[in-house]
Amino acid sequence: MRHSLTAALLATSILCLPSTARAQTMTAEEAAALRAELAALKAQVATLESRLDAATAQPAPAAQPKSPSVAAKPASEIGWKGAPEIRTADGWSFKPRGRMQVDLAAVDTPVGATDARGGLKTEFRRIYLGVDGKIPGGFAYRVEADVANNSVELTDVYLTYGTGPLSVTAGQIKPFWSLDEMTSDLFTSFMERAAFAQAFGFERRVGLSAQYRRGDLLLQAGVFGDNAGDLLDDSNNAVSLDGRVVWMPKLGDTQLHLAASGHWRDPNDPAALGRYRARPFAHTTDVRLVDTGLIDVASERGIGLEGAVIAGPFHAAGEGYWHRVNRTGPADPTFFGGYAEVGMVLTPGDRRGYKDGGFDRLKPTKPITAGGVGAFEVNARYDHLDLNDGGIVGGRQQAALISLVWAPVDYIRINANYGKLWVGDARVATATGDRDYTADTFGLRTQVDF
Repeated sequence: MRHSLTAALLATSILCLPSTARAQTMTAEEAAALRAELAALKAQVATLESRLDAATAQPAPAAQPKSPSVAAKPASEIGWKGAPEIRTADGWSFKPRGRMQVDLAAVDTPVGATDARGGLKTEFRRIYLGVDGKIPGGFAYRVEADVANNSVELTDVYLTYGTGPLSVTAGQIKPFWSLDEMTSDLFTSFMERAAFAQAFGFERRVGLSAQYRRGDLLLQAGVFGDNAGDLLDDSNNAVSLDGRVVWMPKLGDTQLHLAASGHWRDPNDPAALGRYRARPFAHTTDVRLVDTGLIDVASERGIGLEGAVIAGPFHAAGEGYWHRVNRTGPADPTFFGGYAEVGMVLTPGDRRGYKDGGFDRLKPTKPITAGGVGAFEVNARYDHLDLNDGGIVGGRQQAALISLVWAPVDYIRINANYGKLWVGDARVATATGDRDYTADTFGLRTQVDF
């Protein structure tokens, strides 16, 4: 625009010159005067341009106030614990979880004891599907169900609150019985738990419980009703109190475990009946060689003692449990069960896991994904169950069990079992009427969890 204005002014000035000056040849004096006039015009143009620049100059933008900062959304990350785990910076987490166990097992007894209900069979022992996670404020949750064998059964369903050594849990969990029971079935030495855990009705129940953990001491206690499935019966008013004390010091590389548990239960039903029995260490059969049959139960109470040690690749464990049944009849029987176990991890650098009062995962230091062979463990156990007392003849069962466990990677496990059973006063007689005999059990479990 400046150049256009200059040209216009010069053109106008030339047009204003006298016509005689343009029509004839100029003298030297006239040329000098013209040059002086042009110089004056240029000075005027420069002055006008400077004024125009000042008038049209854009002011510097005023500093804008900073807008208030918007809080950034908490970042999330995805970890891996056998399955994706989503975590946020403000404390939320969410993880799918599950397990699948496929069993191939057989029970060999004298003719007439199990017949077609023994033999070689397969089954989906467990198929768990669920989720767990954390909620800001110190809360944690789990919802899980077993969908094996075309049925749905709730397993762990609970909400926990705790920000320190004390935590409180509401929902369905395992009451606090026995080292073998508190150890997840993913990590047990054998395909099936001790016979007394089956016989005395150890199962998950709905209730309110608390746990206190400080240092080497673990205290657990709760009040419970019954299993969620059994509570569908409106007449089920059972209540139980359960507690457990665990001392678990670690001395160098050695983990010790000493514990005691107590149980009391009232069915709150004068007509309540109970039955105490156990399978022959194979879930593929529904035959129980030892079985009290139905008996009246006014109340029951139990006391358990536990001990275990893990030293390098070696571990040993033992338990005893006394279960007293108060009846309306003339005698109150006390049944007993227990076991003693030793085991050794065969692969160098590997050892049995332990966590919060129970055995934990066997983790291979050299899994097959890293060119190793995984982890191998061998276990041996003597198991004893006596259901004869107070005029009740439910039978005695003794078993010598061995197992070989292979964990090729953290979340896959193969467990092969063999057991020799000696049964006395068996509930089920042979074809010849004999109630004292031996039996053999075989089992192979393939499992994966996440």
